[in-house]
Amino acid sequence: MQRIRLRYTKRGRLRFTSHRDFQRAFERALRRAEVPMAYSAGFTPHPKVSYANAAPTGTASEAEYLEIALTEPRDPAKLRELLDESLPGGLDIVDAVEARTSGLADRLTASVWELRLDGVDPADAERAVAAFLAADTVDVQRMTKNGLRTFDARAAVAGLETVPASADRPLDGPCAILRLVVRHVTPAVRPDDVLSGLRAVADLAPPVPAAVTRLAQGLFDEESGTVTDPLAPDREAVTAAPSKAAGPAAATAPEGAGSA
Repeated sequence: MQRIRLRYTKRGRLRFTSHRDFQRAFERALRRAEVPMAYSAGFTPHPKVSYANAAPTGTASEAEYLEIALTEPRDPAKLRELLDESLPGGLDIVDAVEARTSGLADRLTASVWELRLDGVDPADAERAVAAFLAADTVDVQRMTKNGLRTFDARAAVAGLETVPASADRPLDGPCAILRLVVRHVTPAVRPDDVLSGLRAVADLAPPVPAAVTRLAQGLFDEESGTVTDPLAPDREAVTAAPSKAAGPAAATAPEGAGSA
């Protein structure tokens, strides 16, 4: 049995796709691309797909991960192309590698987020960030399935700063852009929790909802403060010991395949 790990995106309007909606779309893409999926046993077999730490509904992402199990070997690059063609634009498969190591989920220990705050002056955002980082604790509240819960949003934050706007995304009026690095802890601290913390410590309240994008997730390097590529160990292992299983089983595009 071959295992393939994929990185996919949620862009544009597709950021409002729920995790369950994505699961349905992805399983349709597997069928359209005629991927030889391994299935679970029991009365209701389902494709062996493992999803890891999906982003909240409403947030965009450049770094979502999943793993699939196949009954026949396939070339990861060709498989990526076929699946990408079978998914709607905005849900894009951008990387694929054969799993050669264990514990993908264990390597997702932190995320890098971009928070775009339209209508907020960058100087005001910078003062709020300084106040947040200077605080020992920043208590925020969130409604959970067990009721209203209070927790510290500060401890999970490994980095928070204002950054200049990129040249390809011009600004119309005041806009602050924050770069947030947050550890994956329990309970999870999400970007909206950090925004609540900025409101609590500095009364920073954007006039419109923030546009939130996950830029990366992976293993957090304490020394450098960076988040590393979780697929790198598999890619390095493949380079060191190339797969012998490509050949006639390489995936080919099914007739009529196209965008969902």
